[in-house]
Amino acid sequence: MNSPILKIEKLKVSFPVERSLWKRNSNSFIAVDSVSFDLYSGEILGLVGASGCGKSTLAKAILNLLSFQNPNISVEGKILLKQNQSWISLLDLSKSEMRSYRSQIQVVFQDPFSSLNPCMTIFNLVCESLDIHEKKMHFHEKQERVFSLLEKVGLSPKQASRYPHEFSGGQRQRVGIARALACSPKILIADEPLSSLDVSIQAQILNLLKDLQKEFQLTCLFISHDLSVIHHISDRIAVMALGKIVELNTANNICNHPQHPYTQSLMTSMPRLNTAL
Repeated sequence: MNSPILKIEKLKVSFPVERSLWKRNSNSFIAVDSVSFDLYSGEILGLVGASGCGKSTLAKAILNLLSFQNPNISVEGKILLKQNQSWISLLDLSKSEMRSYRSQIQVVFQDPFSSLNPCMTIFNLVCESLDIHEKKMHFHEKQERVFSLLEKVGLSPKQASRYPHEFSGGQRQRVGIARALACSPKILIADEPLSSLDVSIQAQILNLLKDLQKEFQLTCLFISHDLSVIHHISDRIAVMALGKIVELNTANNICNHPQHPYTQSLMTSMPRLNTAL
């Protein structure tokens, strides 16, 4: 196995809970509780668990978005990103310092409808990250990059002048994938990218992500509540319950020889809707 590119050490995320009468903080809700794992270069790590177990919160914490959005959210532990031969602690960075690392960790959001600005063309949506992180790149180079990415995700460069409302859900998710790949990230976080799509479209997007991961040699954290999807795409699987990772192993071992009782119940209770995969 390759060396780790991202280390998560005892990560804990707590949200303040307010009293209904005086609106004073009386307690905190722990959404992610002492989670630790390594993400290895070139692998796809699947993160699976029931809705509300903390998967998306963990993804936002890795992206270092929570504390910047709300200073009352407590994020403890370490998130270490490998940079050359050293490790950078993302939680110790300021908002301006973090910006230079945003291009290295990109995300495909769950909802392709709300994650795209309806006032921007597809070209501008994909090109936006290049405008921010690749300011020295000439316009024609950006144009070639955008058109190339659109073709790789199964869209036509002729569609670049259109707006998100002119596309189907699956096409919008393809735009979201192209946008995430624009700056050639080291790590791609796919946060439930199939949950709002039809089953037939799920298979297309899933196979597209798998092909792009191999082509761009991406390291990917793929989040889903569907274990059959996770098994299809992942090298390793982490099972999450109540904010904790209860089991982490290879995909085959998790699906064929689950050890934790929660993983065993997940195997028996989770619907297998994607049998075509």
